[in-house]
Amino acid sequence: MRKVPVGVHLCQHCKCCQFHWQKKKKERISLTSGLLLHDGTMAGLQELRFPEEKPLLRGQDATELENSDTFLLAVDTDWKEHDIETPYGLLHVVIRGSPKGNRPAILTYHDVGLNHKLCFNTFFNFEDMQEITKHFVVCHVDAPGQQVGASQFPQGYQFPSMEQLAAMLPSVVQHFGFKYVIGIGVGAGAYVLAKFALIFPDLVEGLVLINIDPNGKGWIDWAATKLSSLTSTLPDTVLSHLFRQEELVSNTELVQSYRQQIGNVVNQANLQLFWNMYNSRRDLDINRPGTVPNAKTLRCPVMLVVGDNAPAEEGVVECNSKLDPTTTTFLKMADSGGLPQVTQPGKLTEAFKYFLQGMGYIAYLKDRRLSGGAVPSASMTRLARSRTSSLTSASSVDGSRPQACTHSESSEGLGQVNHTMEVSC
Repeated sequence: MRKVPVGVHLCQHCKCCQFHWQKKKKERISLTSGLLLHDGTMAGLQELRFPEEKPLLRGQDATELENSDTFLLAVDTDWKEHDIETPYGLLHVVIRGSPKGNRPAILTYHDVGLNHKLCFNTFFNFEDMQEITKHFVVCHVDAPGQQVGASQFPQGYQFPSMEQLAAMLPSVVQHFGFKYVIGIGVGAGAYVLAKFALIFPDLVEGLVLINIDPNGKGWIDWAATKLSSLTSTLPDTVLSHLFRQEELVSNTELVQSYRQQIGNVVNQANLQLFWNMYNSRRDLDINRPGTVPNAKTLRCPVMLVVGDNAPAEEGVVECNSKLDPTTTTFLKMADSGGLPQVTQPGKLTEAFKYFLQGMGYIAYLKDRRLSGGAVPSASMTRLARSRTSSLTSASSVDGSRPQACTHSESSEGLGQVNHTMEVSC
């Protein structure tokens, strides 16, 4: 027996985390272009101690979460905090694990108004996601001054531009000795990671971009944002960036929780600087290959994700039109709203697993839904693939860096992956 596995955070007061664990309806993911049909039911947790091989337990009473610590506090000490010097100031980073061979690190960047905990805890604490991430180094990056307990910047401080935020990340990669990363970004964080991949393509193995808007603000948008800031509080202004009006009205419990967290956890003066800089961003300089001479685009595999009722839906669709269709997957998630990593972590985890498969990684995850028969132990294996045939052999995860797979390939019980698909789940 041991304590809760690495990275598990339980809730007491935060309704946005309870929102997921108390949600007992059956999820159904239908990834129609080469992905398996998956059904799963997820309830909450009851105990704080588990057997060695079970990161989380299924089918237990979610009401027990009410007596646990807030999701902003870790229940273990395996997450280590660092303040890293960069050309544009200090960057707060939280990391778990250490580099192993040629395995990439998973590096995240949160949206404006949030930090890594508010943005990613629900997703990374999901049991199937933990089965995947325990085989990788996980590195959460907080934008300058956005972490919990951050000191207010002095008067006259110049917040880094979006390009400079991207240029700070190589210092993180170098500090920890990462060879390359798989980036997961949301909103403003997705923009930063996309810019990072454009400037430093050799450091990025793949990208999961949630709610990315590749366009800068026009004069009309800028004026609307300015007017909103005069008539609304900063948390309410940020909420309109995270959620559409329909969700602000209908999903009051989740929205109210985030309103409180944004107002109480994130330093408001620092947030205002980040918000202003995000709204001053330029267009991402990307075009689909072949559409313009010397077109610049993301060279790595990309999975674009957006909820069917998210404010960023149009921006993500436009971003999809500017990327290479042979290396891009577009995932539009039903019933997920503006924060799919919070409201639908199971579906997003499933899609992320298939995304890893497409890059040459495969997860043999314990399936506790099976009633009998041998189930492979949890492991992460790199595949040796043929571009013209199905899977034939496997090698060590510490082997050479894989190339993105652009053909559909299959393995028994694991479905197929096709980067060019557009799916709605």
